[in-house]
Amino acid sequence: MQVGMSHEREPRHRPGGSSASVRAPRGACNKEKRLECPVCEKQFALRSQLETHLRTHTGGKPFECAVCKQKFTVSGSLRRHLRVHTGENPFECPVCKTKFNRNENLEVHLRTHTGEKPFECTVCRQRFTQSGSLRTHLRTHTGEKPFECTVCRQRFTQSGSLRTHLRIHTGEKPFECSVCKMKFTVSGSLRTHLRTHTGEKPFECTVCKKKFNESGDLRKHLRIHTGEKPFECTVCRQKFSDSGNFRRHLRTHTGEKPFECTVCKKKFNERSNLKKHLRIHTGEKPYECV
Repeated sequence: MQVGMSHEREPRHRPGGSSASVRAPRGACNKEKRLECPVCEKQFALRSQLETHLRTHTGGKPFECAVCKQKFTVSGSLRRHLRVHTGENPFECPVCKTKFNRNENLEVHLRTHTGEKPFECTVCRQRFTQSGSLRTHLRTHTGEKPFECTVCRQRFTQSGSLRTHLRIHTGEKPFECSVCKMKFTVSGSLRTHLRTHTGEKPFECTVCKKKFNESGDLRKHLRIHTGEKPFECTVCRQKFSDSGNFRRHLRTHTGEKPFECTVCKKKFNERSNLKKHLRIHTGEKPYECV
């Protein structure tokens, strides 16, 4: 429904090239010269803005990438997309000189220098640098897991977690070590692995200065100093500082023996016990009297 129509003072607009089935009304101007969407009644100052908006209703994508044929609703999105093919990164961080192909990505990156976290969780008040991180975090409160594996029906809070999980079913390991050619399902595992070749240990304990090649190992080590034992057995209330020790302890209550000998099918509750047992079959005697 158009409001504020005035045929006597109708502005002249060039006919647009929109292929939208819903056409921008030619004279939908009121006294403030605003153009109104005939579908949702949202108003715009320019006819070009209205025609772009109409594509949100029609699904029109008139701008096509000549390289990969992907289509876009606005020319700006196509221009940004083309940088994927050209490798152009025109937006540079003034602090560390890192370059980005989108200004939005630079703005998010700058918060790593300023410490700004403009997105706050209304439940627990935790703050985030990106709106997407806040949306993902909110699922920890709602329990929402919108991404489902089509193979085993396991659900995930993040699409990236689902993509990584699917590699369990496909066996895909796209990340290869350039030194030893070992392959990994996630990039983080490759980064950690590379430190076995470089000897890099970037995570340092602030108390005793001991260094680690994984952040998780540093977190576990810090519990030596703090005495923290966050893993508590619900059966006997015994507490543990390490999740691995906690899982092993739980088997004393459940009787679970997940490690099976491939030769005689005997089962064990710890991997180390299975390794020792296998020497019965292999005849291996690794300990020599000196």
